[in-house]
Amino acid sequence: MSNFGFGFDPGSEGQGGDSDDLAGKIPLFAELQKLLSGSGGPVNWDLARQLAISSLVSGHRRLTASDTTAVADALRLADVWLDGATDLPSGLTSTQAWSQVDWVEKTIATWSALCDPVAGRVVSAMSGALPPEIAAQAGPMAPMMAQLGGLMFGAQLGQGLAALAGEVVSATDIGLPLGPHGTGALVVTNLDAMAADLERPISDVRLFLALREAAHHRLFSHVSWLRQQLIEAVDAYGRGITIDPEAISSAINDIDPANPESLQNALAGGVFEPRNTDAQNLALRRLETMLALIEGWVDTVVSDAAGARMQGAAALSEAVRRRRASGGPAEQTFSTLVGLELRPRRLREAAVLWSAMGQSHGASVRDGLWNHPDLLPTAQDLDDPTGFAESYGAADGLGMDDLDRLTNPDQNNAPGGAPGVQQGEAPDSSRPATDPGSNSSPPDNSGS
Repeated sequence: MSNFGFGFDPGSEGQGGDSDDLAGKIPLFAELQKLLSGSGGPVNWDLARQLAISSLVSGHRRLTASDTTAVADALRLADVWLDGATDLPSGLTSTQAWSQVDWVEKTIATWSALCDPVAGRVVSAMSGALPPEIAAQAGPMAPMMAQLGGLMFGAQLGQGLAALAGEVVSATDIGLPLGPHGTGALVVTNLDAMAADLERPISDVRLFLALREAAHHRLFSHVSWLRQQLIEAVDAYGRGITIDPEAISSAINDIDPANPESLQNALAGGVFEPRNTDAQNLALRRLETMLALIEGWVDTVVSDAAGARMQGAAALSEAVRRRRASGGPAEQTFSTLVGLELRPRRLREAAVLWSAMGQSHGASVRDGLWNHPDLLPTAQDLDDPTGFAESYGAADGLGMDDLDRLTNPDQNNAPGGAPGVQQGEAPDSSRPATDPGSNSSPPDNSGS
């Protein structure tokens, strides 16, 4: 068994001489006490961070000054190219080259904000689902059970973070703004690996990924309600978590509070797996649609910016689409644990919609849809993306003056900071915010 960096090797002699000398094991007990106390909350993030970093240390590559310079140059050039593809101004305030360990360190605070609400409700639901007689017997053990639950969540999330750190290529690679506000960052080791897999010059891959990173930052920096909408979609899922009390009752005898592995086996066996309600499915579909709209917009403006400037840009765009659409073991880890679906299943439909909007109405009207959540296309609109663009405005009886008023924040006096729509409230009675969950993929338009 790994010592997880606890400062104690079970196969070595203790500090006091004999392997059974308690003094030689004090570092282990001190670390265990620290982990059990945790940092508060339903997830032991101290353990998650420690496990994630310890898993990555063996493959850690120290970054060089040339790595930092290459990333900074690519992001600056990408920002210049994007100026001609979108009306949204630059969202970058700094650039950084990250190692895999840096990615964990810089994004763990955001993961805490995303995962704590869901994990907290799972822990609460677990406690509420215990039969009264068992809950009465557990009494004094309840705090320890909560601590062990935090340890188990921390261990699983730590493993998931390590796996994701081995895959992601930037701070916004999964469609969420995980890093510090305004900081454009590329994960150098993973960028190099991606270039090798695609058999493309690393300079081309670096610049293409820099375009995507810079485009994400323009969106998240100037559409101030967007980040909160994403977090609210995750929280709305957590609010409806329910646990099957019969499953807990039948498995409770197999859980030994003194044996953390027994709780881990129960978690792995699905004893505490939440049952999705209709409200939760709506929240997940809402999140999926928002991620698709974000990724589709980025795909469109990056394709417009790269255009004839970069040979093979269409092939790189398709490679990124396939990578995002298929996901991987790391993304499945988070989906299983907290129900957080990181893949925008309808990315292609969203890319078709944004491209068609730009062609039919221009970049200003297209980007103006981000001025308020009520203006964004819905899941139903993604069923017919070209139809949405062709009929935009006419379907609601709007003239061009109305379109300009709605999509121009200066005239509308409603900048990107407009408040979001509350969960369960449709932005427009004719376009309810629900998602049929279609996974259909219309023809690709990666060259658009």
